[in-house]
Amino acid sequence: MDLRFDTTLIKGYKSASQQARIMTEEWLARNMYCPICGAESIQKAESNAPVKDYVCKSCRAQYELKSKKSTTARFKSSVVDGVYRTMIERISSLENPSFFFMHYDRYEVNNLIIVPKCFFIPDIIQKRTQLKSTAARAGWEGCNILLGLVPDTAKIPIVRNGHVLPTEDVCKKYNQIYALQTKSIESRGWLFDVLQCTERLGATFSLNQVYSFVDLLKEKHPRNNNIEAKIRQQLQFLRDKGIIEFLSPGVYRKTNRS
Repeated sequence: MDLRFDTTLIKGYKSASQQARIMTEEWLARNMYCPICGAESIQKAESNAPVKDYVCKSCRAQYELKSKKSTTARFKSSVVDGVYRTMIERISSLENPSFFFMHYDRYEVNNLIIVPKCFFIPDIIQKRTQLKSTAARAGWEGCNILLGLVPDTAKIPIVRNGHVLPTEDVCKKYNQIYALQTKSIESRGWLFDVLQCTERLGATFSLNQVYSFVDLLKEKHPRNNNIEAKIRQQLQFLRDKGIIEFLSPGVYRKTNRS
Protein backbone atom coordinates (compact mmCIF):
# COMPACT_ATOMS: atom_id res chain seq x y z
CA MET A 1 0.00 0.00 0.00
CA ASP A 2 1.54 3.26 -1.19
CA LEU A 3 0.45 6.04 1.17
CA ARG A 4 1.30 8.85 -1.25
CA PHE A 5 -1.30 10.64 -3.37
CA ASP A 6 -0.97 11.04 -7.11
CA THR A 7 -0.53 14.80 -7.35
CA THR A 8 -0.54 14.76 -11.16
CA LEU A 9 -4.32 14.35 -10.99
CA ILE A 10 -4.93 17.86 -9.65
CA LYS A 11 -3.13 19.89 -12.30
CA GLY A 12 -5.49 22.63 -13.41
CA TYR A 13 -7.69 22.46 -10.30
CA LYS A 14 -7.55 25.51 -8.02
CA SER A 15 -10.05 24.56 -5.33
CA ALA A 16 -8.32 22.89 -2.35
CA SER A 17 -11.43 20.88 -1.51
CA GLN A 18 -11.74 19.63 -5.07
CA GLN A 19 -8.06 18.70 -5.15
CA ALA A 20 -8.43 16.76 -1.90
CA ARG A 21 -11.53 14.93 -3.13
CA ILE A 22 -9.87 13.86 -6.37
CA MET A 23 -6.67 12.63 -4.71
CA THR A 24 -8.25 10.84 -1.75
CA GLU A 25 -10.90 9.08 -3.82
CA GLU A 26 -8.35 7.93 -6.39
CA TRP A 27 -5.99 6.77 -3.63
CA LEU A 28 -8.61 4.54 -2.02
CA ALA A 29 -9.63 2.98 -5.34
CA ARG A 30 -5.98 2.32 -6.15
CA ASN A 31 -4.89 0.94 -2.78
CA MET A 32 -7.78 -0.42 -0.75
CA TYR A 33 -8.80 -4.07 -0.60
CA CYS A 34 -12.19 -5.40 0.54
CA PRO A 35 -12.04 -6.11 4.29
CA ILE A 36 -15.02 -8.46 4.05
CA CYS A 37 -14.11 -10.96 1.35
CA GLY A 38 -10.41 -10.14 0.94
CA ALA A 39 -10.67 -9.11 -2.73
CA GLU A 40 -7.54 -7.21 -3.78
CA SER A 41 -9.40 -4.05 -4.74
CA ILE A 42 -12.63 -2.11 -4.54
CA GLN A 43 -13.99 0.07 -7.34
CA LYS A 44 -15.55 3.49 -7.58
CA ALA A 45 -19.34 3.35 -7.67
CA GLU A 46 -21.35 4.91 -10.47
CA SER A 47 -21.59 8.69 -10.39
CA ASN A 48 -24.07 10.20 -7.91
CA ALA A 49 -24.77 6.85 -6.22
CA PRO A 50 -26.61 7.65 -2.94
CA VAL A 51 -24.54 7.10 0.22
CA LYS A 52 -21.86 4.97 -1.38
CA ASP A 53 -18.58 5.76 -3.09
CA TYR A 54 -17.14 2.28 -3.68
CA VAL A 55 -18.25 -1.30 -4.23
CA CYS A 56 -16.52 -4.66 -4.11
CA LYS A 57 -17.15 -6.51 -7.37
CA SER A 58 -16.72 -9.85 -5.61
CA CYS A 59 -19.07 -9.62 -2.60
CA ARG A 60 -21.00 -6.44 -3.53
CA ALA A 61 -20.09 -4.74 -0.25
CA GLN A 62 -20.54 -0.96 -0.32
CA TYR A 63 -18.25 1.67 1.16
CA GLU A 64 -18.10 5.43 1.54
CA LEU A 65 -15.07 7.62 2.23
CA LYS A 66 -14.80 10.69 4.47
CA SER A 67 -11.42 12.44 4.53
CA LYS A 68 -9.87 15.40 6.31
CA LYS A 69 -6.47 17.08 6.38
CA SER A 70 -5.01 16.27 9.79
CA THR A 71 -1.92 14.78 11.41
CA THR A 72 -3.62 13.25 14.42
CA ALA A 73 -4.72 9.64 14.84
CA ARG A 74 -7.73 10.81 16.83
CA PHE A 75 -10.72 11.43 14.60
CA LYS A 76 -13.15 14.28 15.25
CA SER A 77 -16.33 13.48 17.14
CA SER A 78 -18.46 14.90 14.33
CA VAL A 79 -17.95 14.41 10.58
CA VAL A 80 -19.87 16.38 7.96
CA ASP A 81 -21.91 14.29 5.53
CA GLY A 82 -24.55 14.76 2.83
CA VAL A 83 -28.35 14.87 2.74
CA TYR A 84 -29.93 13.97 6.09
CA ARG A 85 -33.02 12.23 4.72
CA THR A 86 -31.01 10.13 2.27
CA MET A 87 -28.67 8.95 5.04
CA ILE A 88 -31.52 8.02 7.38
CA GLU A 89 -33.31 6.11 4.62
CA ARG A 90 -30.18 4.18 3.70
CA ILE A 91 -29.17 3.10 7.19
CA SER A 92 -32.78 2.23 8.10
CA SER A 93 -32.95 -0.13 5.12
CA LEU A 94 -29.92 -2.09 6.40
CA GLU A 95 -28.37 -1.66 2.94
CA ASN A 96 -26.05 1.09 4.08
CA PRO A 97 -22.31 1.16 3.34
CA SER A 98 -19.43 0.78 5.74
CA PHE A 99 -17.42 4.00 6.13
CA PHE A 100 -13.72 4.74 5.71
CA PHE A 101 -12.48 7.76 7.66
CA MET A 102 -9.15 9.16 6.47
CA HIS A 103 -6.63 11.69 7.77
CA TYR A 104 -3.99 12.96 5.36
CA ASP A 105 -1.24 15.57 5.28
CA ARG A 106 1.44 16.60 2.81
CA TYR A 107 -0.14 14.57 0.03
CA GLU A 108 -0.15 11.25 1.85
CA VAL A 109 -2.36 9.20 4.16
CA ASN A 110 -1.35 9.08 7.80
CA ASN A 111 -4.43 7.49 9.41
CA LEU A 112 -7.28 5.41 8.03
CA ILE A 113 -10.02 3.53 9.87
CA ILE A 114 -13.15 1.71 8.81
CA VAL A 115 -16.44 1.45 10.69
CA PRO A 116 -18.66 -1.52 9.70
CA LYS A 117 -22.17 -0.68 8.59
CA CYS A 118 -23.80 -2.42 11.57
CA PHE A 119 -22.70 0.51 13.74
CA PHE A 120 -24.64 3.11 11.81
CA ILE A 121 -27.92 3.86 13.56
CA PRO A 122 -30.18 6.95 13.42
CA ASP A 123 -28.90 8.12 16.81
CA ILE A 124 -25.47 8.95 15.37
CA ILE A 125 -26.85 10.93 12.42
CA GLN A 126 -27.38 14.55 13.39
CA LYS A 127 -29.55 16.83 11.26
CA ARG A 128 -27.91 20.14 10.37
CA THR A 129 -29.81 23.41 10.19
CA GLN A 130 -31.72 23.99 6.96
CA LEU A 131 -30.15 26.39 4.50
CA LYS A 132 -31.81 29.79 4.60
CA SER A 133 -34.31 30.93 2.00
CA THR A 134 -31.68 33.22 0.53
CA ALA A 135 -29.28 30.34 -0.15
CA ALA A 136 -28.89 28.78 -3.59
CA ARG A 137 -30.17 25.48 -2.17
CA ALA A 138 -32.80 26.92 0.16
CA GLY A 139 -34.28 24.35 2.56
CA TRP A 140 -31.51 21.80 2.00
CA GLU A 141 -30.79 19.71 5.11
CA GLY A 142 -27.41 18.09 5.55
CA CYS A 143 -26.22 15.89 8.38
CA ASN A 144 -23.26 15.08 10.60
CA ILE A 145 -22.00 11.63 11.52
CA LEU A 146 -21.43 11.63 15.28
CA LEU A 147 -18.35 9.45 15.12
CA GLY A 148 -17.57 10.13 18.76
CA LEU A 149 -20.63 8.08 19.77
CA VAL A 150 -19.46 4.99 17.89
CA PRO A 151 -17.90 2.36 20.22
CA ASP A 152 -14.12 2.24 19.85
CA THR A 153 -14.41 -1.49 19.15
CA ALA A 154 -16.01 -0.62 15.81
CA LYS A 155 -13.25 1.78 14.68
CA ILE A 156 -10.91 -0.62 12.93
CA PRO A 157 -7.49 0.83 12.04
CA ILE A 158 -6.00 0.21 8.60
CA VAL A 159 -3.26 2.87 8.69
CA ARG A 160 -2.05 4.19 12.04
CA ASN A 161 0.39 7.12 12.25
CA GLY A 162 1.76 6.34 8.79
CA HIS A 163 2.13 2.62 9.45
CA VAL A 164 0.11 0.18 7.33
CA LEU A 165 -1.38 -2.63 9.41
CA PRO A 166 -1.29 -6.20 8.05
CA THR A 167 -4.16 -6.96 5.69
CA GLU A 168 -4.96 -10.27 7.39
CA ASP A 169 -5.26 -8.53 10.78
CA VAL A 170 -7.63 -5.90 9.40
CA CYS A 171 -9.81 -8.49 7.64
CA LYS A 172 -9.97 -10.69 10.74
CA LYS A 173 -10.96 -7.78 12.95
CA TYR A 174 -13.47 -6.44 10.44
CA ASN A 175 -15.21 -9.77 10.00
CA GLN A 176 -15.40 -10.31 13.74
CA ILE A 177 -17.14 -6.96 14.16
CA TYR A 178 -19.18 -7.39 10.96
CA ALA A 179 -20.53 -10.64 12.42
CA LEU A 180 -22.47 -8.45 14.85
CA GLN A 181 -24.74 -7.41 11.98
CA THR A 182 -28.40 -7.88 12.92
CA LYS A 183 -31.60 -8.13 10.90
CA SER A 184 -33.37 -5.05 12.23
CA ILE A 185 -32.49 -1.47 13.02
CA GLU A 186 -33.94 -1.93 16.53
CA SER A 187 -31.62 -4.87 17.26
CA ARG A 188 -28.73 -2.87 15.86
CA GLY A 189 -29.55 -0.04 18.24
CA TRP A 190 -29.62 -2.33 21.30
CA LEU A 191 -26.29 -3.89 20.37
CA PHE A 192 -24.77 -0.45 19.82
CA ASP A 193 -26.02 0.87 23.16
CA VAL A 194 -24.98 -2.10 25.32
CA LEU A 195 -21.54 -2.30 23.72
CA GLN A 196 -21.13 1.42 24.29
CA CYS A 197 -22.00 0.87 27.98
CA THR A 198 -19.42 -1.90 28.38
CA GLU A 199 -16.74 0.36 26.92
CA ARG A 200 -17.22 2.70 29.87
CA LEU A 201 -16.23 -0.15 32.20
CA GLY A 202 -12.90 -1.84 32.87
CA ALA A 203 -11.44 -4.89 31.14
CA THR A 204 -13.30 -7.10 33.62
CA PHE A 205 -16.80 -6.06 34.65
CA SER A 206 -19.89 -7.40 36.35
CA LEU A 207 -23.50 -7.70 35.26
CA ASN A 208 -24.47 -5.34 38.08
CA GLN A 209 -22.12 -2.71 36.65
CA VAL A 210 -23.90 -2.92 33.31
CA TYR A 211 -27.22 -2.69 35.14
CA SER A 212 -26.09 0.74 36.35
CA PHE A 213 -26.93 1.98 32.86
CA VAL A 214 -30.57 0.85 33.08
CA ASP A 215 -31.94 4.39 33.43
CA LEU A 216 -29.94 5.56 30.43
CA LEU A 217 -31.15 2.63 28.33
CA LYS A 218 -34.76 3.27 29.40
CA GLU A 219 -34.47 6.76 27.97
CA LYS A 220 -33.23 5.38 24.67
CA HIS A 221 -35.73 2.50 24.55
CA PRO A 222 -38.86 3.77 26.36
CA ARG A 223 -41.13 1.05 24.96
CA ASN A 224 -39.10 -1.77 26.50
CA ASN A 225 -40.28 -2.76 29.98
CA ASN A 226 -37.60 -5.35 30.72
CA ILE A 227 -34.28 -3.57 30.27
CA GLU A 228 -32.31 -5.99 32.46
CA ALA A 229 -33.35 -8.98 30.34
CA LYS A 230 -32.39 -7.12 27.18
CA ILE A 231 -28.97 -6.33 28.65
CA ARG A 232 -28.41 -10.01 29.44
CA GLN A 233 -29.46 -10.95 25.91
CA GLN A 234 -26.99 -8.52 24.35
CA LEU A 235 -24.15 -9.67 26.63
CA GLN A 236 -24.87 -13.25 25.57
CA PHE A 237 -24.73 -12.17 21.92
CA LEU A 238 -21.42 -10.35 22.45
CA ARG A 239 -20.05 -13.43 24.20
CA ASP A 240 -21.15 -15.72 21.36
CA LYS A 241 -19.39 -13.43 18.88
CA GLY A 242 -16.14 -13.37 20.88
CA ILE A 243 -16.24 -9.70 21.90
CA ILE A 244 -16.44 -10.57 25.60
CA GLU A 245 -16.00 -13.80 27.53
CA PHE A 246 -17.77 -15.28 30.54
CA LEU A 247 -15.60 -15.75 33.63
CA SER A 248 -18.09 -16.70 36.35
CA PRO A 249 -21.76 -16.01 37.12
CA GLY A 250 -22.31 -12.31 36.52
CA VAL A 251 -18.68 -11.58 35.62
CA TYR A 252 -17.33 -10.87 32.12
CA ARG A 253 -14.04 -9.90 30.52
CA LYS A 254 -13.33 -8.12 27.28
CA THR A 255 -11.31 -10.26 24.90
CA ASN A 256 -8.06 -9.10 23.32
CA ARG A 257 -9.94 -8.92 20.03
CA SER A 258 -12.41 -6.35 21.27
